[in-house]
Amino acid sequence: MANPTDPKYLDKRTAERYLRSGVLDEKAYQRHIESLPDVADKSVPVETVMHDELEDEDFDDEEDEGDEDSESAE
Repeated sequence: MANPTDPKYLDKRTAERYLRSGVLDEKAYQRHIESLPDVADKSVPVETVMHDELEDEDFDDEEDEGDEDSESAE
């Protein structure tokens, strides 16, 4: 191993590949993971809605409604 890889520059998938190939030291990577702060309390819930669950009115906003009125008057 000529150049040791710094774990802070790796994402999980890359780290797993480097661990398997021996490029990354497993103990160094584990120390890095354990040194990361716990930021779970900063998380926010995310709601995903599928397009077919939405109705057309969900996409309308006040500006669009005003534009539609002026177009229908023409």
